[in-house]
Parts: sequence; C-alpha cells; structure tokens
Amino acid sequence: MSRILVACGGTGGHLAPGIAIAEVLQSRGHHCTLLISQKQVDSALIEKYAHLNFHKTPGRAFSGGVTKWLTSIWSLLSGGLFSHKLVREEKPDLVLLFGGFLSVGLGLAARLAGVPVAVHEANCRPGKAVRLLKHLATRVYLPDGVRLKGVPPRRVRYLGYPVRGDVKHRLKAEAWELLGITVTHKLLVLIGGSQGATALNEWVIDHFEALAVQGISVYCVTGLGKNSAGSLHTTSSKSEEVSATFVPFSDQMGDVISAADLVISRAGAGSIAELVRCRAPSILIPYPFAADDHQQANAVMHERHGAGLVLAQDELSQLLAEVEGLIFNDWVLRKFKSNLERLDRFDSGECIASDIEALCNARALAAADKLEPAV
Repeated sequence: MSRILVACGGTGGHLAPGIAIAEVLQSRGHHCTLLISQKQVDSALIEKYAHLNFHKTPGRAFSGGVTKWLTSIWSLLSGGLFSHKLVREEKPDLVLLFGGFLSVGLGLAARLAGVPVAVHEANCRPGKAVRLLKHLATRVYLPDGVRLKGVPPRRVRYLGYPVRGDVKHRLKAEAWELLGITVTHKLLVLIGGSQGATALNEWVIDHFEALAVQGISVYCVTGLGKNSAGSLHTTSSKSEEVSATFVPFSDQMGDVISAADLVISRAGAGSIAELVRCRAPSILIPYPFAADDHQQANAVMHERHGAGLVLAQDELSQLLAEVEGLIFNDWVLRKFKSNLERLDRFDSGECIASDIEALCNARALAAADKLEPAV
C-alpha cells in the first residue's frame, strides 16, 4: 500500500479531480490524504465523500492590493511550514498536485524531502502554480494538445481530466426524477462553475418569461452566496407548465447536466469534462477575467471538437436567440452528443491512478536496491 498526499483545494475545478483520483486509489488499497482549503466551496463539495480523508490547510490565493498581497505571502509561508511538517509526519510515497495556491508549499516540501512530485494541469493554458512546479515534477499530466515548455516529453502523460465516479450520464427522465423536477417540454440548465456566475444568474431572471413562452424550463445552479434557492412558475404559449428552479449548490452534478436538453456553462476544465461525461450539448460563456484567459482557450478547444458553441460574455444580448435556435434543433444536438461520446474515450481517473502506482512501485524498488547488501 502506498501513501499519497493530494493538494487539490481552493476551487471545484481542483478539488473534484482530486476526489476522483483518491477514490480510485483508495479502491485499490492505497491511502490518500486530500489537502483542501478553508473556503466554503471546499466544505460543501466534500460533504458526500465521508469515506475519504480530507485535511483543511492554511493558505489563500494571491490577490490585489498591498495588504492582501502581504496577507497572501504570509499565508503561503504558513502553508509551506505546514506542508513541511505534514510530509515529515506522513512520509508519503508521492504527492499529487492539482495547481492553485495549496500546491506550491506541498510541492516544495516534498521535493526537499526527496518525495516524487506529480502535477496535473486541467486547462488548455497552464496556470502559474503548474508553470512553477513543472521543474520539480517527476510526472506532468496535461490535456491533449497542450505543451508545457521546459518539460522533457518522457515526463508527460496526456491522460485528461478525472471525473468523479458519481458524475455519470443518465436518461433525462431519470435525472428529472432524481432532481425532483417536472419538465413538460425542454430544459435549459445554467452552471456558473463552483464560484457561480452573477451574469448568468441575472440573464435567467431577465429572460425567463421569453424562455417560458417557448416552453423552455430552467434549472440554474447559482453558486454559493450568489442567490438563495427558489423557483418561478408560469405557462407556455401552449398552456404547458414551465418553471425556473434556482439552487445555490448541487452535489448531483451528473443528474443536473444529464437532465438538460442544453447547458449554458462557464468554461472551466471541470465543467467541460462533466459535460463530456454526461453527453450534454452546451453554449460556453468563458469567464472573461480568468487567469491567463484559460477559460477562453478551453471553450475554443471544445468548440473545435464539435461538442458545443462559444459565446463571449459581452455578447449575452445574443444568448436568447442562440438558445432558441439550438435547443429545438434536434439534428445539431444529436451531432454534438455524438462528438461528446467520441471525446469520452477512456477513464482518466483509472489511467492516472495506474501511472501513480507505477511511480510509487518504481520508488519502492529503487529504495530496495539501495538497501541490498553488496556482494
């Protein structure tokens, strides 16, 4: 049995794949400790995974302003000291880093202790933490077609984004029942990512009546702290019941996405991976202020695969027409679903777990060779 530390907190896009990998490794008899942040989104996401071992750690992302910057520096130092102590106590066989502010301290502490480091980058444009940690990594996991300058090809594996086992494709009627909603015609789902998206939430409220006339119901995951739960009800032009359901957070994302005829979503790597797994046609609205504009790069790649459309946030005035033109076009939706199925070629979680096992076994063999007495 190997011991593995996983730094994956801070956002749903980092935490969700960490959970996915930990579940696979744990099912194979390994021990995983997942380091998460003290943010509300982390606490909400881990509630249904009581069988995993989570550890809240100090640290916060860098932000603007002198005071916040100094606070972030102090937080990074505290996180580094915490990681150094944790590595000494846990004696891991490998640390797995998913980027973000929690990864830096653990990566440095592991390297100083001689522990192998594996880094996972989910986005089409690698983030700052991954660009820093790449020099320490024994293995770097990247999306297809992404290159990371300065990393020898032998260290790279193109194994995609691990999706949690409970996020799976369901028939729409089954998903509606699990969500407790009634859909008489079409369902439009809106997802703002783990942080929510105020612009998308406001768009739903402003356009619900226009959508309802066409018989389009709505299910909107608003994001923690963005809006309270609630619903709106009216009837379509054909006197069908139409509703808009608002929930701040959902731990049933597979059901939410599978329930949709069409999804409007931010373009984080995790959201896109779940759209692929659940075969959901989408219109992606990249967050315009994402670091390194990585959501735009993710969205463009998804569109190139013929799996959805991309619309800029400053073009939201066109979104209603795009929705109405797409959600009733069964031929295009079937084409998108076919391409989504093609993209879901293999289980990334299983593949990465197997590679991690190989790295741990190689380290164990190397250690055994050193202990072998000379002849």
